[in-house]
Amino acid sequence: MIDWMNWTPTVVIFFVVIASILAVMTVYEVVSPCRERKGFLPIETTRGDRLFIGLLSTAYIHLTFLAVSDVSLWVALAVSVAWMGVLLRWG
Repeated sequence: MIDWMNWTPTVVIFFVVIASILAVMTVYEVVSPCRERKGFLPIETTRGDRLFIGLLSTAYIHLTFLAVSDVSLWVALAVSVAWMGVLLRWG
């Protein structure tokens, strides 16, 4: 059924982390519903909006690192985690 994908440990970890983030955000939303707020982003956003924007932008960060540098992707991961933290907190 899912034999078409190369399930390496790295791929499994990636999908488990994304699923865990979604599960934690769902529980957090049920326990503490949020309101839209205006941060440094030019639109009013909820937690879920900022998570979606953050996931998209971290994908672009990784693609940019792959395209323009030979730096390890661990650096891209560190930049992405920092960006996600800033975006979720102040975005």
